[in-house]
Amino acid sequence: MKQKKKISRREFVGTTAAATAFTIVPSHVLGGLNHTAPSDKLNIAYIGCGTQGIREMASLIAQPDVQITSVCDPNKYSTNYVDWSPNGIRNTVRRVLDEPDWGSGMKGIPGGRDVGRELIERYYGKKMGSGKYKGCTSYVDYREQLEKERDIDAVKVMTPDHLHAAVSIAAMKKGKHVVIHKPIANRMHEARLTIDTARKTGVSTHLLAWNERSGLGVALDWIKKGAIGELTEIHNWSNRPVWPQWTSNPKETPPVPDGLDWKLWLGPVPDRPYHPNYTNAVFRGWYDFGGGSIADMGHYSLWPLFLKFGIDSAPLSARAYGTTTCIVENNVSKGERNNVAFPHSCIVEFEFPKQEMLPPFKLYWYDGGMKPMTPDELDADGKELPGEGMMFVGDKGKILASFHGASPMLIPEKRMIEFTGAAKPPEEETNRDERAWIEAFKNNTESPGTFLKAQPVTETILLGAVALRAGKKIKYDLEHMKITNLEEANKYLYREYREGWEL
Repeated sequence: MKQKKKISRREFVGTTAAATAFTIVPSHVLGGLNHTAPSDKLNIAYIGCGTQGIREMASLIAQPDVQITSVCDPNKYSTNYVDWSPNGIRNTVRRVLDEPDWGSGMKGIPGGRDVGRELIERYYGKKMGSGKYKGCTSYVDYREQLEKERDIDAVKVMTPDHLHAAVSIAAMKKGKHVVIHKPIANRMHEARLTIDTARKTGVSTHLLAWNERSGLGVALDWIKKGAIGELTEIHNWSNRPVWPQWTSNPKETPPVPDGLDWKLWLGPVPDRPYHPNYTNAVFRGWYDFGGGSIADMGHYSLWPLFLKFGIDSAPLSARAYGTTTCIVENNVSKGERNNVAFPHSCIVEFEFPKQEMLPPFKLYWYDGGMKPMTPDELDADGKELPGEGMMFVGDKGKILASFHGASPMLIPEKRMIEFTGAAKPPEEETNRDERAWIEAFKNNTESPGTFLKAQPVTETILLGAVALRAGKKIKYDLEHMKITNLEEANKYLYREYREGWEL
């Protein structure tokens, strides 16, 4: 007897559409004006239920055409998470559920797949009127989730950086759209492989750092009109990190907390003992697990810059300087070679070739409190550089722009008035359309934040980490993904994999 093929809900909808063309009842007739038919919803598997995962989940479930059908996290439940305030996550859940007392008995900051599942089921239950909903499945291993949840349309990846490539590639190979937090990966090889997989599979993808920052269009227009002469340098600085930075791996070996699958949390990273200094919001500072401050905040400032200014290649070279540290052994102080974590602060210089709209230029990244020296033009106005920002330097002037998107300024103020006729720049709105990827995924179209546009900025950011670890200026061959002047630095483009996790 011939075995019947199982088909998914969406396959069923597609194959029966023609047969029902003359009998379809509009969804608003069945469920009210604000009702979205199940067949019109984007089914999402949610992977990563830490603090940022829960925070973004709370806003995503409110989208009427989105249904989160399953969650996954190696951690079941705990209240040892690190966040920006003691009650921020609790208050977020309380607001979205309209339950002022939710979590009142908890001590600490909650997270884990049980919290994600509870949030989803309580929210959807309230929307159904019955208060009961049990349609969200829960997994500890995303590989099992992708294998069993065949009816999902897309995956949202909210894991630590070291898992981004592995999860995204697995999902895309299953034909699922992928939306991911920055970065695409924390190794150059994995980033390229992820982008190539997006191209080959044809699924829609979205990097959540996408936005059209205000001010950049104004700055570019001024540069084209000669306001600062020929552009020579772009400076970008952030006050990150906002987490502790360590200079060596911890020696203590505390027990793995109940409910945490440490091996799954490690994923592709070779075995090491559990330690809380690796997990939750502090993972970003480690070369193995994170991408540092430039991968955290640099995406928000640099990717809009690359898109608006047409920067479509990685740099030719990178040179980095990081904070030095010392240790005392047997009463002797000596310098410490740190090759496991990003420094407390750093400066990275990138050299770029000529672009379609730009001459050759240098890009400088600063973090940890480092920033350019206050230029004479600001001194003339009695001002200092802000804690975070961007500055365009030409051979005849400078433009100061806000890190977070406020309108730019020609400095000093008299130059602003002289060139524009006003002391204040024109307003230019920032577009951070949170539904851009939802619409793209529903329509199987390319998102404005597609992985396919992110390779130049991704390789720039990841090259900064390689330069920090190399300790010397490195020259980069974009075509062959190779450091050409320092062979030993090429190992930092790749990862050492735990057996069974190779990419």
